[in-house]
Amino acid sequence: MYKNMKRIAISAIALLASLATLSAQQVIPLYDGVAPGSEDRTDTEQVSYNPKTGDIERISSTSSPSITIYLPEPDKATGEAVILCSGGAMMFHSWGNDVVNMAHWLNERGIAAIGLKYRLKPMTPPQPRGQGGQPRQQAGGQMPPMMLNLDITQFDQLVKSNADPAANDKEGVRLNMQAVADARVAMRLVRTHAEEWNINPAKVGFLGFSAGGGVAIGATVTATTPEEIPSFLATIYGPSLMEVKVPEEKVPLFIATRAEHRNVAAGVMSLFMDWKRAGQSAEMHIYADPQGAFGPDDTGLPSGSWRESFYRWLNYTFNK
Repeated sequence: MYKNMKRIAISAIALLASLATLSAQQVIPLYDGVAPGSEDRTDTEQVSYNPKTGDIERISSTSSPSITIYLPEPDKATGEAVILCSGGAMMFHSWGNDVVNMAHWLNERGIAAIGLKYRLKPMTPPQPRGQGGQPRQQAGGQMPPMMLNLDITQFDQLVKSNADPAANDKEGVRLNMQAVADARVAMRLVRTHAEEWNINPAKVGFLGFSAGGGVAIGATVTATTPEEIPSFLATIYGPSLMEVKVPEEKVPLFIATRAEHRNVAAGVMSLFMDWKRAGQSAEMHIYADPQGAFGPDDTGLPSGSWRESFYRWLNYTFNK
């Protein structure tokens, strides 16, 4: 009998531990059924995992968007929540770095983290290349849309901060708008569950990386209801992928990028200037270390300190 009771007790503990894990990482679909506009999708989502931790590392071909909830310990909770929009050029979600890693860091500081799995382009075979590695002409003899090639000093050449390198790609623009719509739904959903998740609905904002920054910006500038307007907006080496109309509501903006990140640095510089011209609060960190993206960890380079700067900015935003 004692052995049975012991077995039951161990089972109960295991069940409670399982429930605790589930409550910390709930996954909630954004839509009932198929996401609007994705009825014709036939591709299958692909997921890869970190072999050491078992956490999701990368996701591609997403057509069924959702949010994953990471909550801090109740006694640590500040009421602040960050909706994380991962990068990946709209081709994949860099989930391990931009969501799992970042969520743990935020939770340690009492901040709720919401991983947004927005819709992505379907995975397709690589396009054939012509001589010199250039893309071959499309049907009808037309070349694919030209790419931008601007450095940070040329930010004023962008039209309303639109740094989309393929703005003439109608299918790409359509998919980007779907991702933006997903982000707006995610914002409404988080605020609907705010009391349940110990979140202050007035302290919910976006933090996006690369293309995810573009998604976060798009959701902010296209918001149509008070429930969709974020309390803050942060973009890490992610410019806008559409023309920007700065919201009338106060949305503090945080930006971090490297000065030599072509197109991106120009795009976020233009965004910063648009925000300031509109009388909005904005803070920008431009790092001098090597060009390109940078991860969430402190690498010893100047850009490795961006998370601490973001954290201080967030505290200042809500406590000034």
